[in-house]
Amino acid sequence: MDEAQRQLSDQIDDATQRLLGTARIITEQDLRAASLLPGWTRAHVLAHVARGADATRQLLVGVRSGQDRSAYASAETWQADIEYRAGLRPRELADDLAGSAMALRTVARQLPDDRWRHPVLIPGTASFPAADLLVRRLVEVELHHCDLGAGYAPADWPAAFAALELTEPMRSQRADRLSSTRTAGPLAPVRPPAPYRPNQRLPGSWLGTR
Repeated sequence: MDEAQRQLSDQIDDATQRLLGTARIITEQDLRAASLLPGWTRAHVLAHVARGADATRQLLVGVRSGQDRSAYASAETWQADIEYRAGLRPRELADDLAGSAMALRTVARQLPDDRWRHPVLIPGTASFPAADLLVRRLVEVELHHCDLGAGYAPADWPAAFAALELTEPMRSQRADRLSSTRTAGPLAPVRPPAPYRPNQRLPGSWLGTR
């Protein structure tokens, strides 16, 4: 990775950590409630972000080997997988989100520098350099975190993301969140953490032991 890509990767790490922090406090009832995306629950949004990590990883694995790979087998398979994952229990869904993010990060961090210029193709778009996948992933995580309707909003975006130069349709998608007046039901009150006991294993971040 060059320095610009490294900075993007670091921003993705931070955005993912914030999203997981939200995902891990959403109760079962709130997970099944409507998100800010029409027809999708909060569970659907989280499942979609996890599958987005898988799709990006598949593209980068193809880039690494020099073989063109599809992001996913078919649109039908993609939708079916989201529906299935959206039915997972809260802890399982959070773990799925963390695991898919870590798998993507591992492949991205190990990709040779010269492979980032390799063109990739996503259905419905013109080909673009693999390096642009990092921008797309950052946008996906930040925007869909807002779509959860769980307390994270455009005002919470880091300045670097709010000012990031984006191409279409990402620019319009970010602008849509900025101007949106959609709301979702409030989350149930978060239970306080259990008191610490000696020798108790503490929860780690998605980058370490969960």
